[in-house]
Amino acid sequence: MTDALAVLIGFVLFLALVVYFKVPSMIAGMLDARADRIRAQLEEARQAKEEAQTLLASFERKQADVQRDADEIVARAKAEATAASEQAQKDIADSITRKLKAAEDRIAQAEASATREVRNAAAAAAAAAAKEAIGGGLSTDSAEAMLNDGISTIGARLN
Repeated sequence: MTDALAVLIGFVLFLALVVYFKVPSMIAGMLDARADRIRAQLEEARQAKEEAQTLLASFERKQADVQRDADEIVARAKAEATAASEQAQKDIADSITRKLKAAEDRIAQAEASATREVRNAAAAAAAAAAKEAIGGGLSTDSAEAMLNDGISTIGARLN
C-alpha cells in the first residue's frame, strides 16, 4: 500500500501545485481568449457576409436598371426603324406617283403631237387633192388612190 499511498501523495501534491500556480485560471483565460478570438472572427465573417449581400443587392439593382435601359433603347430603335420604313414606303409611293404622272404627261404630249401631225398631213393631202381637183387634172381613180394613200399614212402615224 505504500506505493498507492506514494502515488496518492504525489497526485495530491501535483494538484496542490497546479492550484498554487493558478493553472486552471490560466487554462480558463486561454480558453476565454480563444473563444473571444473566435467570436471576433465570427463577427467579422457576419459583417463580411452582410457587406457581400449589400453589394449583391446593389449589383442586382444596377443590372435591372441597365436591362431596363437596354430594353428602352431597343424599343426606341424598333420604333425609329418602323417610322423610317413607313417614311421610305411613302417616299417610294410618292416617287412612283410622280413618275406615272410624268409618263402620262409625255404620253399626252405624244398623242397631241401625233394628232397635230395627222391633221397637218390630212390638211396637206386635202390641199393637194383640192389643188389637183381644181386644176382639173384629177381623175376619179387618182382621187381615190390619193385618199386611200392619205388614210394609210394617217393610220401608220397613229400607230
